Amino acid sequence: MAREVLTRFHRSPLDGFWIHLDADVLDPSVLPAVDSPDPGGLFPDELRALLGPLAASPRCAGVNVTMYDPDRDPDGSGAVLLADLLEDVFAQP
Repeated sequence: MAREVLTRFHRSPLDGFWIHLDADVLDPSVLPAVDSPDPGGLFPDELRALLGPLAASPRCAGVNVTMYDPDRDPDGSGAVLLADLLEDVFAQP
């Protein structure tokens, strides 16, 4: 799916694109620290697979993460999960 989106982006006159990531896209079983947990979300490996090709594009201008709620993450494990995921995605060659 991401590759199809990239194909369209590369054919368009856009100079670039921005990735907006709502943390609540992740399944609450792996990231409950969001304002709107909804069962049936993505698991980290699925999100990595989706974001990887987008982040690797030279047209990717950046990323922002929203909906993460640190008040619901007393041990910080959700923050670590998100940071590790983004590090993995943007470290890909």
